[in-house]
Amino acid sequence: MRALVYNKDFNGCIGLVDRNMPEIIDSKDAIVKVKMSAICTSDLHIKNGFVPRARNDIVLGHEFVGELVAVGKDVKKLSVGDRVSANCETYCGECYFCKRGYINNCINGGWELGCRIDGCQAEYVRVPFADNGLTKLPENVSYKNALFVGDILSSGYFGAEMCEIKSGDVVAIIGSGPVGLCAMMCAKYLGAQTIVAIDVDDTRLEIARKEGLADFTFNPKNCDVEEEIKKLTQNRGADGVIECAGTAETFEMSWKIARPNAIVGVVAMYEQDLKLPLPQMYGKNLTFKTGGVDAIHCEKLVKLISENKISTDFLITHKFGLNNILEAYELFEKKPQGCLKIAVIPE
Repeated sequence: MRALVYNKDFNGCIGLVDRNMPEIIDSKDAIVKVKMSAICTSDLHIKNGFVPRARNDIVLGHEFVGELVAVGKDVKKLSVGDRVSANCETYCGECYFCKRGYINNCINGGWELGCRIDGCQAEYVRVPFADNGLTKLPENVSYKNALFVGDILSSGYFGAEMCEIKSGDVVAIIGSGPVGLCAMMCAKYLGAQTIVAIDVDDTRLEIARKEGLADFTFNPKNCDVEEEIKKLTQNRGADGVIECAGTAETFEMSWKIARPNAIVGVVAMYEQDLKLPLPQMYGKNLTFKTGGVDAIHCEKLVKLISENKISTDFLITHKFGLNNILEAYELFEKKPQGCLKIAVIPE
């Protein structure tokens, strides 16, 4: 089968190669025929050497939908022929962390697909702990509808959930890329009254407005964001802040625009160490919550899509065949205006 492989010996570290078909290794495994996958910023982090735990010579990708073609004997919830979306996290469901909902820290899993084991930017993929890692799709949910359930939509929900949103809250989302846009729709679903979108890309801010995800949009190049948010909140600051951008500047902005006693939820992945300036922050009594997504709400998110309460369809701005995936990576890395997510279709 064709597969996109990360290998340090390749020119550019990635290449489209022929690989053996995946096979059932464990009785809880399933094999999925990939119908559609996506390129994630995390894939770029691996390609560019920012993920030390990533293994060399692996198939990249962890964001996909497809059809089950084989299941292990201990897979109970799924059957061959089922249409499924995938969770970006592999988790056993039985360890200390899984039982408490912290599936990102599963001692038998975590971020495995496309990082530690072969991922989905291929024609077929093996999914461990398939009953946990795959969500069956109802008939009225298409592959396109469900492509982002187990990764960026779950990440957006994770960020919104971390902020413990209450009805009437003003929530600021820094970064209007795919995760930020998902965080906006999830924050609104969870009860936020006012959504503020912040980005240096006016095109992305326009998407947030057009899709009805943001009530106010601010570009730090054109205004003082901290002052603008104070105007909206009677000089208090945002009740919750979700940091999705991942730069030193946006990290600093996250605590500056938060009101005293607010929660800052950090879902961004950074490429350098950052420090909290505690003397400057003293007295704001902020709570920071950070980490990789605990994507435990996939069934709920699929249900919300099925009920037309949320939709991520607009995020797909470009499509490529698997044979042209190197071109897709080049485009995604450059991120021209209007590029949000790229769907890769094997057939």
